[in-house]
Amino acid sequence: MRKYTTQMDAARKGIVTPELKKVAEKEGYTVEELLPLVAEGKVCICANIHHTCLEPEGIGSMLKTKINVNLGVSRDCKDYDIELKKVLEAVNMGAHAIMDLSSHGDTQPFRKKLTSECPAMIGTVPVYDSVIHYQRDLATLTAKDFIDVVRLHAEDGVDFVTLHCGITRKTIEQIKTHKRKMNIVSRGGSLVFAWMSMTGNENPFYEYYDEILDICAEHDVTISLGDACRPGCLADASDVCQIEELVRLGELTKRAWAKNVQVMIEGPGHMPMDQIAANMKLQQTICMGAPFYVLGPLVTDIAPGYDHITSAIGGAIAAMSGAAFLCYVTPAEHLALPNVEDVRQGIIASKIAAHAADIAKGIKGARDIDDRMADARRELNWEKQWECAIDPETAKAIRDSRSPEHDDTCSMCGKFCAVRSMNKALNGEYIDIL
Repeated sequence: MRKYTTQMDAARKGIVTPELKKVAEKEGYTVEELLPLVAEGKVCICANIHHTCLEPEGIGSMLKTKINVNLGVSRDCKDYDIELKKVLEAVNMGAHAIMDLSSHGDTQPFRKKLTSECPAMIGTVPVYDSVIHYQRDLATLTAKDFIDVVRLHAEDGVDFVTLHCGITRKTIEQIKTHKRKMNIVSRGGSLVFAWMSMTGNENPFYEYYDEILDICAEHDVTISLGDACRPGCLADASDVCQIEELVRLGELTKRAWAKNVQVMIEGPGHMPMDQIAANMKLQQTICMGAPFYVLGPLVTDIAPGYDHITSAIGGAIAAMSGAAFLCYVTPAEHLALPNVEDVRQGIIASKIAAHAADIAKGIKGARDIDDRMADARRELNWEKQWECAIDPETAKAIRDSRSPEHDDTCSMCGKFCAVRSMNKALNGEYIDIL
């Protein structure tokens, strides 16, 4: 029988869990160094006791930046086999977490398949599933209905749940008063807002937060405190609605930690580049170093079809400045449910952002592979370059499709190649150009 309830509880008792030991090995930490970070809530190890095939990861600003991939069916795209193909592609490409955001059909079998077979962390947003689970309109659901779905997801083995606990009835008046350009763009946040508006009741995830904490402690589920008021456009970034909710999330973090429940804080979606670092520092202060989980942020609003790029720019700045967890964005963002290729492009963009940030923040060993790539390029060793590449298949396909006349060059420069010329010059060789 376990002598602890959650990873945080174990760390506070000085117990080294198998999950913590694995994370320490992956991150190059000793268990003695990692224990206090988990105990203080600065590192989360999202590991539901029922997710037995989990390959544990640590999430914290001082660790390697982790990547989450959002998947799930909708009414217009309802093929679970395709979603499973996306899951496999995401895991093969190194995604650390999968969020099942399904909003149609029988969601439980897919969710249970993920937690029984997928080694990545699994997250969900229970408020989405509430309408689907009960097959009733939003206004007819009760607070108990919402809480029971949280319990169901915990029992199914979900490692973290996004709960929009930070908006209250006060938020309704704020949204009406401050006239945001995009109002609320969080799908879960909008559902909670709509339910409060229609029923006149307080947010059940806020009102019954202690009961939710008890469920999470029982199954070791990490709460990802959702940012219902995250900015959905540059104009709404860092406004009073966003910041006021963040203050409340800081209070909810303290309450979770008091019950040994791990917490992540969700952060902004759209934000000008010059505001990102300040927002990361503000979150770290208000939420006492709890890991920050950001969607992007997207640094411009005018690039539909390319939002994996706008997101990667913002994600790199955010992670360099203290964010711990990047939620990928695909080229289909704002346009459609992503297909397999969209998922692939979104993951690659996020991996680039995360890796660039890890180098900038001095993560031990992060730059080693870049140095190996530099050596391979100097040697004009193409096979070694593929081994270092974040997407070797694409790199190799580009070179193969435009093969040069000489193997020690590429079709861009030919014998004008600076690397080739320097290698020959330094070796005292004749440099033939024509």
